[in-house]
Amino acid sequence: MRIRGMRRTAAVCASGAVLAVLCGCTVQASDGERHSPIRIELPDGTPSPKSAPPDDKPSATPPPAAPAVLWRRGDTGRDIRELQARLRQIAWLFDGPTGTYDDLTEQAVRGFQGKRGLPKTGRTDEVTWQRLLKMTREPGKWDLYLMGGQPADAPDARCLSGRVLCISKSSRTLRWMIDGRTVVTVPVRFGSEYTPTREGVFSVYWKSRHHVSTLYDSPMPYAMFFSGGQAVHYSSDFAATGYAGASHGCVNVADERAISEMFAQVRTGDKVVVHW
Repeated sequence: MRIRGMRRTAAVCASGAVLAVLCGCTVQASDGERHSPIRIELPDGTPSPKSAPPDDKPSATPPPAAPAVLWRRGDTGRDIRELQARLRQIAWLFDGPTGTYDDLTEQAVRGFQGKRGLPKTGRTDEVTWQRLLKMTREPGKWDLYLMGGQPADAPDARCLSGRVLCISKSSRTLRWMIDGRTVVTVPVRFGSEYTPTREGVFSVYWKSRHHVSTLYDSPMPYAMFFSGGQAVHYSSDFAATGYAGASHGCVNVADERAISEMFAQVRTGDKVVVHW
């Protein structure tokens, strides 16, 4: 009986010790000294943020920005002339420059890009332009206006009265003027240094619609003669090659429609002024 009583006492004491630990009560030693309470925190079922599994997905890297587009089909202006002139230098374009980003220019840019491993967009972006700059030289004025399109000089004072073919060697243009008013302006080409076009004031003395040169055996349609064998006339060579060529002294016109209309209006005796 005593042994059973002792076992019961020991069980009660053990239960009390466990309860003391769980409840954080003060523990008193056998010598009477009190010790700080011992606290045990039970898990509440919510994992700590530090224990969350790491995210193994790599962060998304944004794609590199596409190079800025400088010019595209439909754009016009001096910059387009330079682009076309540079493409002509390396034989990617054979027409123009026209100053208009047309389908031929787009095809030339696309071919240039493909040859150099660039995206073949047909649009001139910063990367394409820088590559083209490194391969070409700065075009001069008559590279930019190889096929005409340049602005005309102001009329010479001698052109401001009467009916006048006012021809500027500086701007390479011809104005057909009546009483100081410009009716039409066209680009023109002159003779070479060995066969220069004469300068001064003249008059139309003969018109020949289907003229053929007896000296050079070449057609000179819509010829309006003003000084010996020199005349204003249409030139198919000027229309094809622009300022890359020269006349034998005549004033060449590349726009056949314009000169045909001019030929119909100009009269024998009308003034011709060739000036710088």
